[in-house]
Amino acid sequence: MESVMLVNTKDEVIGVMEKMEAHRKGLLHRAFSVFIFNTKGELLLQQRALQKYHSAGLWTNTCCSHPRPGESIIVAAERRLSEEMGFTTPLHKIFDFVYRAPFENGLTEHEFDHVLVGYYDAAIEPCNTEVHHFRYAAMGAIQHELTINAQLYTTWFQIAFPKVYAWWQMQPAFSF
Repeated sequence: MESVMLVNTKDEVIGVMEKMEAHRKGLLHRAFSVFIFNTKGELLLQQRALQKYHSAGLWTNTCCSHPRPGESIIVAAERRLSEEMGFTTPLHKIFDFVYRAPFENGLTEHEFDHVLVGYYDAAIEPCNTEVHHFRYAAMGAIQHELTINAQLYTTWFQIAFPKVYAWWQMQPAFSF
């Protein structure tokens, strides 16, 4: 049974709760979203497994989850990247944001989400209970797809992507 760290709007831990209970109650908890780029500057997207408890089958960033109580964001993100996508790579944080999204099944994501980036160009071996499909896509193509088919993407991705895109545009070509 997984637990999450409940936090306030300053990301200070105020408690620990079983993950599903926190989602049923819609309580603010710590989370992270990982965005991995290849040397072409393309973003690695995953389509969430079809049996996920929410947002099943939707496209999203490379990896996302919650750190365990006492676990740092970076350690948790590296652990989940390995578990979900089958690889590790150095990560660094670029920003954070808070969002709240209720789902049809009665669960609510209310997260203080830390956004991390990294670069990777080798083999990808995703876990099929986490990931249905994956692909690299050009940032402009993703931005266009979000304007015409936003419903194909997770709520948090729709919020985070414009901020990641703005960050990405400021990066020197092939600085990775």
